[in-house]
Amino acid sequence: MTISIRSVEKKFGRYPALDKIGLEIADGELLALLGPSGSGKTTLLRVIAGLEFPDAGQVLFHDQDVTFASAAARRVGFVFQQYALFKHMTVARNIAFGLDVRKGKDKPSKAEITRRVDELLRLVELEGLGGRYPSQLSGGQRQRVALSRALAVQPSVLLLDEPFGALDATVRKSLRKELRRVHDATGVTTIFVTHDQEEALDLADRVAILNQGRIEQIGTPAQVHDEPVSPFVCGFVGEANRFEGAVSNGRFIAGAVNLPAPGVADGKATGFARPHDLVLDPSGFEVRINRVHVQGALATIDGVTPDGVRIDITAARDQAERFVGAVRVAARKAHVFPG
Repeated sequence: MTISIRSVEKKFGRYPALDKIGLEIADGELLALLGPSGSGKTTLLRVIAGLEFPDAGQVLFHDQDVTFASAAARRVGFVFQQYALFKHMTVARNIAFGLDVRKGKDKPSKAEITRRVDELLRLVELEGLGGRYPSQLSGGQRQRVALSRALAVQPSVLLLDEPFGALDATVRKSLRKELRRVHDATGVTTIFVTHDQEEALDLADRVAILNQGRIEQIGTPAQVHDEPVSPFVCGFVGEANRFEGAVSNGRFIAGAVNLPAPGVADGKATGFARPHDLVLDPSGFEVRINRVHVQGALATIDGVTPDGVRIDITAARDQAERFVGAVRVAARKAHVFPG
């Protein structure tokens, strides 16, 4: 199912939750809506679902205008952060619920429903747990049941609102892999909302970065991380050292900090250097090392310039011993934005 969002606007009172949003989602794509709280990502998801209607603009499913169609008419599957499972129903009955409530010829036979439930239990690796109740499951298992219930009705679009937000970090990582595997197995166009950038970059085909009701950038995880188009995107996606300074003759200067800025016009600017792009270089700027912390294959290094600007550096573990006292570093790559 392809989805087109065309100049969608939505206000709550005077607050513009969505401001002329335009977005094209490909058939079978897994898209993340990423942004801070209040950026409009959940409102956009609800507009796509038919749980909110826009004040202006259009929502199209496969070129069909569904702007004011109900969620049921759109055949969307929705997974919430808090699972919303029926406590008095078994896992199997929870999964089958959307099929059980259908009427007339639209309702599958009991045998078809049982087959579909068994198929989904296998897909989410919960075989043998159909007879349990939600209270007898872990949080991660309950979220898999919620995902199965959404898939049971064979939705045209799967929508997930902070689906892993209530889970601990280890379970979140496991379920990310599960969601990607299930998506690849079903091919359902999937959109999920998250404020967790690691989650979005790890899971999605493309990421739409929202800020104050607008899409700042949309692209692959590599594009939004490595080629940010604005200071907001650069500071929000991935780790970055931020500096306020000015560009002169292709170099960005902020006190002792000196970064490459090819093609950027002279004048006031904001510069960013990601920690992994800062390397030891005798021709670079001075940093006094305060702390080196080794974890796994990487070392994270805290430093400060002579004029008091804090610097974060990431290096390979075997390079950690070289970051002692005062060193000089240079940026292999920097992101500089004029203004």
